[in-house]
Amino acid sequence: MERTFAVIKPDAFAAGHAGRILARIHEAGFTLIGMKKIWLSEVQAGGFYHVHRDKPFFADLTGFMSSAPCVTLVLEAPQAIRRWRELMGATDPGKADEGTLRREFGTSIGRNALHGSDAPDTAAFEIGYFFSGMELL
Repeated sequence: MERTFAVIKPDAFAAGHAGRILARIHEAGFTLIGMKKIWLSEVQAGGFYHVHRDKPFFADLTGFMSSAPCVTLVLEAPQAIRRWRELMGATDPGKADEGTLRREFGTSIGRNALHGSDAPDTAAFEIGYFFSGMELL
């Protein structure tokens, strides 16, 4: 079993898609280990996306992620990281495959509805950033 970190971003949450996304996660065979609705500050968003600090889109990204509530998730399944990324689809919803969550719920590369860890070390950092061990069931 493997764990991964996921976020239902502010755009998808505000549009009322969280329930449908959670249903798809369940249907895909993931176990929900942790879930929180939070509203990040810009500083918290900056800490989460620290690897992008020197990129030109950093300010837009942290501004967007702190603009409204989101839902953070810890998912568990065999090969959870790969499977979650496949279910999400390509970062650009316009290039995402039919049937993926970003294709269905994303509106642009900057408003793509979801986040997912890309590797085990990233997942470990991201899960630890948002959840204590006592919160993971």
